[in-house]
Amino acid sequence: MKQTVFKYGTIGAVIMAALILVTFLFNSGKPNFEWGQVIGYATMIIALSTVYLGIKSYRDEHQAGIISFSKAFTVGILISLFACVVYVIVWLIYLQTDAGSQMMDQYIAYSLERMQERGMDAAEIEQKRQEYEAFSKMYENPLVRIGMTFMEIFPVGLIISLVSALLLKRR
Repeated sequence: MKQTVFKYGTIGAVIMAALILVTFLFNSGKPNFEWGQVIGYATMIIALSTVYLGIKSYRDEHQAGIISFSKAFTVGILISLFACVVYVIVWLIYLQTDAGSQMMDQYIAYSLERMQERGMDAAEIEQKRQEYEAFSKMYENPLVRIGMTFMEIFPVGLIISLVSALLLKRR
């Protein structure tokens, strides 16, 4: 199982890192917050498609075509964890760059601007600004940053692992 997890985890991690780096390069210091979440989650799903491939490979090549849900899920979640760790590392590296270090301030400014455009009153916008500033301060803590970044991708990996295990289990 270790070999399969390492192989497909590495493939998923490389896809993840490559897609994130390409996105960073195209943004050239100005993140596109309009499409950022869509692109981010699409990247996660594409990279974590290796979970399905890894479970299938393990079932067909090491289990003689038979695999229980729990064994399939174990393989899937381990591949997901591998990719999740790489995702966190890539984000931590990006946030140390000049463009990455400005991202939180840019996001706050973008969000406040959108609130003004939608006609929120000044008191509500000020309250949100204070909440964002508090969050930004909290996000400076590396442990908080690591945990939050991990929790961006882990639920996607969990869902893909569950669905893949359900689809690929065979008795």
